[in-house]
Amino acid sequence: MKLGLQLPQRAAAVKAADLTAFARDAEQAGYASLWAYERVLFPLQPADGMYGVPGLPWDPYYQDCADPLTVLGMAAAVTERVRLGTALLVAPLHHTLLLARALATLDVATGGGRVVAGLGGGWSTDEYRAIGADFTARGRSMDETAQALRALWGPDPVTYRNSAISIDHALVNPKPAGPIPLVFGGSSPAAFRRIAAHGDGWFPVGTTGEPLAAAWRRLRELTEATGRDPDRLLLLPVAIVHLSDRPAGADRMPFQGSLDQVLDDLAGAAKAGAHEAILSLDRTPGDPAATDPAALAERAAALHTAARSAGLLD
Repeated sequence: MKLGLQLPQRAAAVKAADLTAFARDAEQAGYASLWAYERVLFPLQPADGMYGVPGLPWDPYYQDCADPLTVLGMAAAVTERVRLGTALLVAPLHHTLLLARALATLDVATGGGRVVAGLGGGWSTDEYRAIGADFTARGRSMDETAQALRALWGPDPVTYRNSAISIDHALVNPKPAGPIPLVFGGSSPAAFRRIAAHGDGWFPVGTTGEPLAAAWRRLRELTEATGRDPDRLLLLPVAIVHLSDRPAGADRMPFQGSLDQVLDDLAGAAKAGAHEAILSLDRTPGDPAATDPAALAERAAALHTAARSAGLLD
């Protein structure tokens, strides 16, 4: 298994000098990829609980999220080998033609083969209303986005139509310098059907061990049933890491607790078949390092070293 790392995106952490230093340090530490996520606003009186769970307050972590593609562009300018991905963009909030061009531009700028397009349908109706998008049509929008990106990145001239776009015999550029994988989030039956039909991989969040292994087996079976090769799918679990000095209790969430507990969870992800675990290290409540890219980079380097010493990494 490899390790990826989420880039800092809070307003206090995205000054160019700080973020680029973080990206360089992460690459030097051995991380295989760098990632950015998307929240377009933080409603003070949200219509939905976080993650769509009724009554669940939104995490203050989401209050100031910098634009993911801008953040990835800064990281791209100072790195040479790490892959650069979104985990996740809320795809229905983006016009597909503009998204295709932005991702292809980043891919061309980095030489090809380094960009991963991680897409999700989102859970906040407030975000959809702010953009003017239809929350109830997000499933169809996700399917159409996947199909449209493949077409727009394909050979010119492009002719393509769906419910949102109409292109007739046009040159659509730039083209990606290398194939851009489409990786999806979600664990609903509809999300799994989408991955099986259109995806190159899956982002599960906050799960490891046998629950992750069982879901991965199910997804691979669905993919094979569509006639696609399940061995081509990537399993990229997202680990929201909360490190503590003492072991957490039996009711702890995965990837939370002492270093040994977090390493055990990473081992569980590797055993389940994960190709790469994406670590998010700046979400611990009250953590002074959360807005300090230099401190986060040190923590990331130490965790990578510990995982390598434990024999977890390729």
